Amino acid sequence: GTAIITATSTQDNTKSGTASVAVGSATTNNEWTWMSGSSTAGAKGVYGTIGVASANNVPGARTGSVSWTDDSGNLWLFGGTGLDSVGTDWTLNDLWEFSPANNEWTWVSGSSIAGAKGVYGTLGVASTSNVPGAGGGTVSWTDKSGNLWLFGGDQFENALWEFNPTNKEWTWMSGSSTAGASGTYGTLGVPSIGNVPGGRWGSVSWTDGSGNFWLFGGEGFGASNAGGVLNDLWEFNPTTKNWTWVSGSSNANAVGVYGTLGGPSTGNVPGARSDAVGWIDGSGNLWLFGGSDNLFQSDLNDLWEFNPTAKTWTWVSGSNTHGVIVGVYGTQRVAAANNVPGSRCSEVSWIDGSGNLWLFGGQGYGSNGTVNGDLNDLWEYSPATKEWTWVDGSNTGTQQGPSGVYGTLGFPAATNVPGGRDSAVSWTDSSGNFWLFGGESTESFNDLWTYRP
Repeated sequence: GTAIITATSTQDNTKSGTASVAVGSATTNNEWTWMSGSSTAGAKGVYGTIGVASANNVPGARTGSVSWTDDSGNLWLFGGTGLDSVGTDWTLNDLWEFSPANNEWTWVSGSSIAGAKGVYGTLGVASTSNVPGAGGGTVSWTDKSGNLWLFGGDQFENALWEFNPTNKEWTWMSGSSTAGASGTYGTLGVPSIGNVPGGRWGSVSWTDGSGNFWLFGGEGFGASNAGGVLNDLWEFNPTTKNWTWVSGSSNANAVGVYGTLGGPSTGNVPGARSDAVGWIDGSGNLWLFGGSDNLFQSDLNDLWEFNPTAKTWTWVSGSNTHGVIVGVYGTQRVAAANNVPGSRCSEVSWIDGSGNLWLFGGQGYGSNGTVNGDLNDLWEYSPATKEWTWVDGSNTGTQQGPSGVYGTLGFPAATNVPGGRDSAVSWTDSSGNFWLFGGESTESFNDLWTYRP
């Protein structure tokens, strides 16, 4: 595939963390392009004027943010933990919009100063003064009307928020305005207005073809205040505003039931975990990979598929054991039945136009079982052939992660590659390009990259 990126002029100020490019005429084919932000870690945010796009604007370096893509193909970013406008490194509640067409960031909502408290207002009532509190580890969805939704966070919250990009207003829709709430599960498979997941962070989210939201696991609280990692699967209907507990345990620290590799069963279920990634394929099935199994103090490399119609999980790939699981890389850009990424957490993911699953980086193991560090490997999984392909990046991780090769701002190159990192954020735009922002190794980043599969 090819994508046209124009590069007529560039700006780069790594001290302030700002970098932008006006869009020119280089063709990229399976190549990374550094598009915005600093090539050095620890850049503070440049906010500009709220609501006004500028080539100089850029979010500060951060981890654990949340992302959406709207109906116009613009990329949205919320919060996380990182650097504000004055360089304070703490939790954030700033909302940003990035236009791939203009290559410009706009600060839309929230504070330019870290540590801001939430303003909940009245449940179900939109207001210009409402705003979620600062934090990371949240999950997100986009509904059929183009509204952005946000759930949970690293303060063990279970508040559900809706943001309307047209009127720029937040609405507190469900859950508690205080942290640490336990879940109300109700009856398995039965929606109820009284149901709500417990407070948590590090969950996985999906939006299905009917516009319903799905939520899995994370670290937080089940039906009691005995916290831990979770494996509960929930569905939220934005029309009826009802949560349904669909699968998994209502208690923390449940172990997985793998069954037979490739065999769906109502008895199968992934074990409890946080910081995994998910995809949804063209058939509406939910996919889940890896994450951190805090109960066994190890990361995972198991790949699962959930069929929402049959309500069955299938263990598709990877190991059903805990501990050090190294990656089997094979030959770069050559698919093989034996290939598989190593165990990891806090990676990012995309899905391409052909329904293939893509995975980048995270913290875990490459081909070396002695180093649990940050990775910059890019993988593709084909559900049709059930094979992994190592596409790009290094097959070894270091504690600091492999260094990035930035090249020239706005210009794709075969040698360009983001450095090793975990806790970054990702998007897919309306043209099918992948985008990657921020994350951390020894320090956090605010670099924005694009990749055309």
